[in-house]
Amino acid sequence: MEMILQEPSSKPKQTPMRAPPPRLEDFPVRVGDLIRYGDLDRQGHVNNAVFSTYFETGRVAIIWDEHEGLQVPGATSVLARVEIDFLKELHWPGTVEVGTAVADIGRSSYVFVQAVYRDGVCAATARSTMVLIDGATRRSRPLPDELIERLKRRRLRVR
Repeated sequence: MEMILQEPSSKPKQTPMRAPPPRLEDFPVRVGDLIRYGDLDRQGHVNNAVFSTYFETGRVAIIWDEHEGLQVPGATSVLARVEIDFLKELHWPGTVEVGTAVADIGRSSYVFVQAVYRDGVCAATARSTMVLIDGATRRSRPLPDELIERLKRRRLRVR
């Protein structure tokens, strides 16, 4: 097999423009979380792995909401994918607010869009794909109509 190498381009690479993060008030579900001293890394800022915990706090709040929760009898939603964009450092002490909304609804899955804020400034955004699995077979199953309706009510508010 012959490998073909190309000369490096003299043109600068263009990076896609990133859309500004949603405002905290655009999220239908918002919860607070504490920045713990143990969340810090050697550089003195919140470790990147801890952001996943903040996003989990937001997902749990929307899934287990006592009035509009996303639970389905005989099934459970499992996390299948997470994408995180880190925008700002966070430092101790303090608190964060996590906004969570539904971005997409599929046949057996749905996607959350989330953001972590400190003092009104967005520090990170995430997209999390959840899959509904049957409690007995442990295989994905279609989203029931009543869940789809609850998911639609939790969409990100458009400006």
